[in-house]
Amino acid sequence: MFRTALTRFQNKWKSYRHRFVPWVALNLSRNEKTLRKVTERSKDKLVPDEEVSRSLLQLFRVLLRSHGADHGQLRALQNHFLGQVTSEEDQCGGNSVCGDAMLQSLGFCLDRQPSSLPSAGTGVFVTKGCVPKGATVAMYPGTVYQAYEPILLQSIRNPFVFRCIDGVLIDGNDKGISKMVFKSCSGRDRMGPFIMSDTSWLTSTPQNPLAVGQYVNNCSYETPANVCYQEYDVPDNFPIRLRQYLPNVNYSHEAQRPLRCVVLVSLRDITAGEELFSNYFTIVH
Repeated sequence: MFRTALTRFQNKWKSYRHRFVPWVALNLSRNEKTLRKVTERSKDKLVPDEEVSRSLLQLFRVLLRSHGADHGQLRALQNHFLGQVTSEEDQCGGNSVCGDAMLQSLGFCLDRQPSSLPSAGTGVFVTKGCVPKGATVAMYPGTVYQAYEPILLQSIRNPFVFRCIDGVLIDGNDKGISKMVFKSCSGRDRMGPFIMSDTSWLTSTPQNPLAVGQYVNNCSYETPANVCYQEYDVPDNFPIRLRQYLPNVNYSHEAQRPLRCVVLVSLRDITAGEELFSNYFTIVH
């Protein structure tokens, strides 16, 4: 019995240690190849925010058209709410019966599968197409907490809390109290017929196929990072009809800043069959 308990503890520790600050501090110098270093907070961006917006809008417009046949009544309510029928996202051409929105708009597909790393659990793989360098590959979903907001209960035994450079936290856990908090905040922020965030990432079939970033595993000496995290604040002019595909929501309705998202950007070309690996730690000099 003791040996079984010890084995279970060791397996838990292997997963949790990357989020245990004392262990991280003691092991930084031993894991130079698994660290990402930037000179300033503003230098962490591999591609401009405008390029991230362009990729998201391209995918979300295809998703909106492909789901349009199933949401005719909702679209009619939205048009009435806006008082106009035409909008920026409706002016984009393309096949409205797209079978695979991600492949059509971005040129690749992702899927969650057992990781190629031992004891790493679930990983994210490119299953079709090719990811070019500098592409927005995935999004880190979850509830967004400002540095001063409470997250103690949600963080207990939670390996999916992502810390941004400025102290903002994103809880990407799709189970337990974290799941309940996200669904509650998402329902609170709804504007009439407009859904302002996507709760489907909490299920096994997210309607936004990019919303799997919380399952991307940390790189190692044998498997160097092929993607990196990049903080992205959603601009105020982001089309309201397309916000339904954003897998993030503010914990506080009174947050006086743009919605924070975190995207994963490719560091090189990534081909079908490869697993995505990121740097869990960014060092700001």
